[in-house]
Amino acid sequence: MSELAEPTVDPADWTCPAPLRDQPVVVMGHGGGGALSAELIEQVFAPAYGNATLAALTDSAVLDLGGARLAFSTDSYVVRPLFFPGGGLGDLAVNGTVNDLAMSGARPAYLSAAFVLEEGVELAVVEKVARAMGAAAEAAGVVVATGDTKVVESGHGDGVYVTTSGVGLVPAGVDIRPQRARPGDVVIVSGPIGLHGVAVMSVREGLEFGVEIASDTAPLADLVAAMLAVTPDIHVLRDPTRGGLGASLNEIARASGTGVRLSERSIPVPDAVANACGFLGLDPLYVANEGRLVAFVPPSAAEEVLAAMRAHPQGSGAAVIGECVAEHPGMVVVATGLGGTRVVDLPLGEQLPRIC
Repeated sequence: MSELAEPTVDPADWTCPAPLRDQPVVVMGHGGGGALSAELIEQVFAPAYGNATLAALTDSAVLDLGGARLAFSTDSYVVRPLFFPGGGLGDLAVNGTVNDLAMSGARPAYLSAAFVLEEGVELAVVEKVARAMGAAAEAAGVVVATGDTKVVESGHGDGVYVTTSGVGLVPAGVDIRPQRARPGDVVIVSGPIGLHGVAVMSVREGLEFGVEIASDTAPLADLVAAMLAVTPDIHVLRDPTRGGLGASLNEIARASGTGVRLSERSIPVPDAVANACGFLGLDPLYVANEGRLVAFVPPSAAEEVLAAMRAHPQGSGAAVIGECVAEHPGMVVVATGLGGTRVVDLPLGEQLPRIC
């Protein structure tokens, strides 16, 4: 990681006034995967349920049950519009939960699917979503084994909402969680970032950027299996969905009490995404992905893991983007292309609402 410039000052000494966040009601930012989401979980939900399993705050809970190690996850999908270049609500509802399970190293097996339908939505739309879910489940190697349906009055929904839960088996010897990040770990991202968020936004807002940008939605369990075949000692995996890569890295840094240093020039941002974000004043690091993962890998295995990722279709664009460091614990910084250093903070809310 010698290409990363050493910061001339300690970013941990940088401070700025914190915004007031005394919110008496729920706002859209509470669902954005940033600081407001974290506060909602830490101040409302975690105290209400109070248990060590939930307190780990991982993408999926790892449970010991009947002699087996199970990963268990649930997620709700409220994307608008329902269909976009590269996918739709049905793909997200399967791939999102499959990927949350995979981020614990699990092999996903079964899903449940609960639909909330708004009165007046066309049955053809519901069927299109359901068929897309079925195709995505088959591609991911999972079975939609149970489900539920509710209907709400017209004006009290947004067409179709879907909640999926999933279970999978965690192999013996695998212990993947954000608390295991260690100084010296190599940070690898599996491919270009920002595609999903920009694809959804382009359709929602009717924007054209000269080239169609398609979502990266895809199941990642096979990619994770290929990585674990190299070494079961992968420390951290995370799929950077809401809040993007920036939010995910901040969560890992804070959970592990380590710092993360990135190289801006090494982060794979497609030209179309960079141009769209530049035009709209967005930071690609905070734009959602639905078919990417970020991994913290021991340096002794990093080159071999990277090669295995690049040999897999879902990791062909994998790149080393930084390293885990002892300096500035709990913070993420990036060495810019101009030779400076900037802090990548946890976003307050969300740049793009309703994208997953």
